[in-house]
Amino acid sequence: MPPLAPPRSSRLRSRKDLVKVAAYQAPLLEVGSMEALALIRVRVEWCEVAGVEVLCCPEAVLGGLADYAEDPTQFAIASSRLNSTLAPLASETVTTIVGFTELGDGGQLYNSAAVFQRGSVTGLYRKLYPAINRSVYEPGQKVPVFQVGELTLGIVICNDSNYFEPARLMATQGATALFVPTNNGLPPKRASPGLLAEARNVDIARAVENSMWVIRADVAGRTDKLLSYGSSGIVDPDGMVMLSARHSPGDVIVAEIETAPRSPRRGWDAPRNPAVMEEYARHVAASVIGKKT
Repeated sequence: MPPLAPPRSSRLRSRKDLVKVAAYQAPLLEVGSMEALALIRVRVEWCEVAGVEVLCCPEAVLGGLADYAEDPTQFAIASSRLNSTLAPLASETVTTIVGFTELGDGGQLYNSAAVFQRGSVTGLYRKLYPAINRSVYEPGQKVPVFQVGELTLGIVICNDSNYFEPARLMATQGATALFVPTNNGLPPKRASPGLLAEARNVDIARAVENSMWVIRADVAGRTDKLLSYGSSGIVDPDGMVMLSARHSPGDVIVAEIETAPRSPRRGWDAPRNPAVMEEYARHVAASVIGKKT
């Protein structure tokens, strides 16, 4: 294996309320491949030396997206098997967010991300909005937050980031960072460098709306049937793009981020004008009722 390229980083002045986080732009592998596990282990070891505490990996980095597989149950992982499957990533200092296809108790498939901390799965997030209209994935139903040391974080998977509600719900629970495992591996006719700008615009929107850090980890590269240009990046709570990955697989980007939430969060004092809130509530209620009828 060739030596790792030095990760690029954004450093704030040293403070006790800072934590190092990283996004790994993993190579796009053939659907069904579990080779990423060994590649992630190499990054975990590097993070241990570099003082990175949270490493975010892409959506479905283990096995690929089930929507492109003839038989996704061949690589789907039941929650009861997660600890043993992810055991090679165990670390005393690095928590890893890993995307995979989850096999539910009733045979359902979920596009999930596991929070793997000190050799155990301490949290699980299921994608709320599967990107393909007729996806084999069932939508998730919960919007949790997770704790890693002093950092409260949220996770949304790829297409979920296009919706403002999940990130806002996580921010209201105290999340100061939003991790976005992503997989933009698409058929070549649909893949486009323009997806990078679209993803970054979404990251900026979620960051500014919630005064939170946004850390996206995508795949990059090409297989026989899929292509991804890689949209990994880190955006600060003011919407400034701190780092963007190169358009190649294997890049790792690192930033030191604050663990304490911004107070007040930008634009969260809207109730000081009740008329605006009442009008907004009416429109939301009407929209929900209209969709049910």
